[in-house]
Amino acid sequence: MKNLTIRPSRLSGTIHIPPSKSMAHRAVICAFLSEGESRIDNVELSEDIIATCRAIEALGGDMDILESNIPGRKMLVIRGKGTVKVKRKLINCGESGTTARFMIPITRLTDDEVVITGEGKLTERPFGVFYEIFDIQNIQYQTQAGKLPLTMNGAIKPGIFSIRGDVSSQFISGLLLALPLLPGDSVIKLTTPPESIGYIDMTLQMQKMFGIRIDFDRVENKFFIPGWQKYKPQHYQVEGDWSQAAFWLAAGVFSGPVAIDGLNPDSIQGDKVIEAFLQRMGAKLFWKENSLIAQESQLKGIRMDVSQCPDLVPVLAILGSVADGNTEIVNAARLRIKECDRLKAITTELKALGAKITEQQDSLLIEGNKKLTGGRVYGWNDHRIVMATAIAAAACEKNTTIEGSQAVNKSYPSFWEHYQGLGGKVCE
Repeated sequence: MKNLTIRPSRLSGTIHIPPSKSMAHRAVICAFLSEGESRIDNVELSEDIIATCRAIEALGGDMDILESNIPGRKMLVIRGKGTVKVKRKLINCGESGTTARFMIPITRLTDDEVVITGEGKLTERPFGVFYEIFDIQNIQYQTQAGKLPLTMNGAIKPGIFSIRGDVSSQFISGLLLALPLLPGDSVIKLTTPPESIGYIDMTLQMQKMFGIRIDFDRVENKFFIPGWQKYKPQHYQVEGDWSQAAFWLAAGVFSGPVAIDGLNPDSIQGDKVIEAFLQRMGAKLFWKENSLIAQESQLKGIRMDVSQCPDLVPVLAILGSVADGNTEIVNAARLRIKECDRLKAITTELKALGAKITEQQDSLLIEGNKKLTGGRVYGWNDHRIVMATAIAAAACEKNTTIEGSQAVNKSYPSFWEHYQGLGGKVCE
């Protein structure tokens, strides 16, 4: 476990934001399901993306990793067969819940046995939505008390799939990716209103780019998925990641200015809502040419519903901790089954830095301070907890030591390089 000590410092400058991990997962999988060669450019090989690449290779995809024309990034050349041909039945998804939940339905495009396993907290995360479908469809599976590893035999069949909308959107996206290839039409009915709808929209957008048609009735919360479709190879450049940009926007608001290049101002990524949240808090944000710039600002506390953007909670809690007045972050219960219990984690570590924060069952209540003190925090083996506390540490009065700083490799391996590039003072 790597410990880093951060001295208080002003963070300012320009960041070329990493590509969207969420979009990259979807593009890699759509390319694999296509028949022919696709090129996916502007990819950062985080641990989660590597897990998805391993998975498609295990299921018969061929891949070359080339240097991109974009400094520090890769281009993936993926040759798909338009179908699944199991080369290795054991697929280790690492700690990537996206990889596991997307690949489980895709493995059922064949009768062949496949074993999905993982590491860390992923082995504890819920997969019961799929087990219910397997029971209805007579797909054979074995698991240990509902946890990974999961062994599956038998192919998925077209039909009607009823799923709660307030489960992880990854279950729905996994089915959406697989069902168009079946020999028959399918319907997904959401029995409750969907949460994290932005992530579902991202899946549909990527599928449309690769030639797949799915009709989404947003009134009835129902998807109609025609069968016998084919994914068509594409050349695609992954857009910048609004989830990661949120940390640098917070840094800009704390000290700034910070300019972020590489974001799509018209993106449908759900975490683009960070821009609106910050504006409601009184942050000075503006677009200049192709950059989003955040300037030092005095924030005011607000109420934020995060049902559609749960990944933003760690950085929103940091923002609330230094805002004037009270901040309330609500509808956040699903954060308890992420890489860690993020509600508990961010509460514990912010308190260690001097914040006034109260954890409730599905919300956080924060009484703003003008300044955080600093101290020693634990990263919880969670990339977003580490990044959030690192941004907070720069604004603290005293040094902050972060235990387990290497967790950023899960999604953003260049984070510490970028942090120091903005003037962050880091030592081991």
